[in-house]
Amino acid sequence: MKYVEKLHYITHDIPHLSHIEQAQLACEAGAKWIQYRCLSKNDEALLQDINAIAEICDDWGTTLIVTDHVHLNGKADIQGFHMEDMDADFIALRKLVGHDITLGGSANTVENLIRLAQEGADYAGYGPFAITETKPNKYNLLGIEGYQQAVKELKAQSISIPVLAVGGIKTYNVEALMQTGIYGIAVSGAINFADDFIEAYQDFYTLVKESTVN
Repeated sequence: MKYVEKLHYITHDIPHLSHIEQAQLACEAGAKWIQYRCLSKNDEALLQDINAIAEICDDWGTTLIVTDHVHLNGKADIQGFHMEDMDADFIALRKLVGHDITLGGSANTVENLIRLAQEGADYAGYGPFAITETKPNKYNLLGIEGYQQAVKELKAQSISIPVLAVGGIKTYNVEALMQTGIYGIAVSGAINFADDFIEAYQDFYTLVKESTVN
């Protein structure tokens, strides 16, 4: 089983901080897992960002995951990819990138989670937990009950995959979410738009670690 951090920080297109600046702040805050999520640039601009962020992550010992853009595999120091397409073929993706690369996927139903596990995904981002302005969508909100049910159903079928809650999560949601038995949390907006970025990251990190169910 590959290493998967319990708190995933996701960069985003925002006006006041570049992706590189977001990654730098996250690493300074202690981030060990950064997901670079940029769907607005061409390959040349993406690689400029990714190479700069990879250097920052290397300095801090941080894992760098890229959202989608699997065609960039091998062109930069990328440790893995997160696929947002819930119909993505992870068996084919694994053949494409090899076994050393981490592959994560998005899911909105237990059926999605089961398929990801069966096709060899290393982790799943399961959401949305609540309304999110970072990644607007029309999927049903899961709430605490959705994660409780997912953990119960996966256990009943003896299916094991690290499940991370994502979508509109605030610090005051973390304890209840972690108590459901999920693996971790993925956050973007609540950190990016906080008054103090570093303090916000560290608050999430502490809460995730302290609320983890053994």
